[in-house]
Amino acid sequence: MDDFGVYAIFGVNGPPQRLLSADGSCRVCVAVPSTVRQVVLFSSGPWGERICVNAELNDADRIPITIGKLTPYNRCLSWEQWEEETWTDNVTLNITLEGGSLTKADWSEPELILAVKEYTPKDTTAPLAARELNSKRKRGRVAEEDSDENKATKREEEENVCPNGTLEKTTPVRKARGQTKAGQKLFGSGGDATKMKGTANGAGEAQGIVGRTPPQSAARTKSRQAKTPTQTAPLISPSGRWGQTLCPIDAQTAILIGGQGARMQFCKDPMWKLCTEDMSWVAAETLAEGPTPEARIGHTAVYDPNSKRIFVFGGSKNKKWFNDVHILDTQSWKWTMVEAQGKVPPLAYHSCSMFRGELFVLGGVFPRPNPEPDGCSDSLYIFDPHLSIWYEPIVTGDKPSPRSGHSACVMQERKIYVFGGWDTPVCYNDMYMLDLGLMEFSSVKTTGKAPSPRSWHGSAVLSDTKFLIHGGYNGNNALSDTFIFDIDSNSWTEVSLPQLIVPRAGHSLITMETVSRHPFSEEDEDVDMDAGRTLLVFGGGDNEGNFYSDLTTVAVEELLSAI
Repeated sequence: MDDFGVYAIFGVNGPPQRLLSADGSCRVCVAVPSTVRQVVLFSSGPWGERICVNAELNDADRIPITIGKLTPYNRCLSWEQWEEETWTDNVTLNITLEGGSLTKADWSEPELILAVKEYTPKDTTAPLAARELNSKRKRGRVAEEDSDENKATKREEEENVCPNGTLEKTTPVRKARGQTKAGQKLFGSGGDATKMKGTANGAGEAQGIVGRTPPQSAARTKSRQAKTPTQTAPLISPSGRWGQTLCPIDAQTAILIGGQGARMQFCKDPMWKLCTEDMSWVAAETLAEGPTPEARIGHTAVYDPNSKRIFVFGGSKNKKWFNDVHILDTQSWKWTMVEAQGKVPPLAYHSCSMFRGELFVLGGVFPRPNPEPDGCSDSLYIFDPHLSIWYEPIVTGDKPSPRSGHSACVMQERKIYVFGGWDTPVCYNDMYMLDLGLMEFSSVKTTGKAPSPRSWHGSAVLSDTKFLIHGGYNGNNALSDTFIFDIDSNSWTEVSLPQLIVPRAGHSLITMETVSRHPFSEEDEDVDMDAGRTLLVFGGGDNEGNFYSDLTTVAVEELLSAI
């Protein structure tokens, strides 16, 4: 007997309420009671052929506040009001079941509207402290609703900013005391942000550019409705995003993890597999067993070719920060979460390098207790996967100042080159080198035209002696320039290629072995295989509030010949 069901608990005192059953509706919409500030969604029973349960917590205008997904390997989700800044009194929970015995015709089935039974314990009264707390929350919400100006002021005081040209939400960036409003913005001025609110999505954006804010009109309502699970076709490529990771695991495969896209929402499609043989994408979230990492941005993902595992560390989600380590075994396709010993702070926008099977984590943003602003780190932490332990090594020399959004490239398996980053409001374009044999930092004196100060840029190793820097954010605008650094001569060279003219920040750069197929003749089915290295550019945000989903490729030979 199939007793599969999806249940929700509304509030800390609420009993589980069944929303989906094996023989019931595949779509449910639930109005969350105004007194509820926590929602837990979970499944029970065998999943069978079912693929996943999509869940959206929407505001009164049906705009997603947060998005999640139940799978056979991730059977529980939870939301809390104090983690979601846009939670209102008219929140709805929308869940949709995919897979199993459902047919396409089932997607035309109307939503089943449910009413939540509010729970009050018998013969008990709420403690005075709880009643007072609820009253204070209500008064606080009324006060917030009374003044849009107060909302804007509150946003300006947030520590983190996200590249969409608006000030609606935040991502980890330190704010210095006395910092001006202009210093906090990312991608565009306040005027641009206002203007964008009246700009509708164009047809061209549907082909890969996502994130422009629709106008406050009936057209916006239609746009929201078009994004509901019942009307959205399965994606064949990742949605536009920034703050994600793209991690090569072999000569023809890379794994995309995480990111944030339109309306400052974390991506519904957080994990993809890229096959470089034909540049095709495969949605990979449900391919792996075990507990998948929670949605996040500003994390790192590094592949160890010896153990064939991906290590995901850190990142942030709204005001939540992570210092967890998740490991994906690419042979068994199973996630595990490490119970590590030692201390490492929650970090985002740090760098993480693999050297002799260990993770070298440098810098990044970390949260400080209120009312202090978030701070940047200058510490180096090492994670030993064999012992599952974090430790701080003894390092000497001239180490980099605290920063985040910098890049780090391992060269010749003995040196890590650290470039750029920022400790708001100051951006850097300096270079440091960590000698992994001596564990000694040194400042690198460079020649040639160096990149301007920037953070959230992309970097990739091109050869034993050269690596590339592209794009980034300088505190006011996204950048599109490209530079190559030669570690033999410590010199910078700017290169200009038509493939790399789009301003981007928070994007991913990797180099991979790729294969080109050339038929010997029109009648001959045999092909000549040319192997070469290719630079791949994915995602990122620009000055206009767009988030990219296109995949740009440049032959490494073309880059090196442009020097």
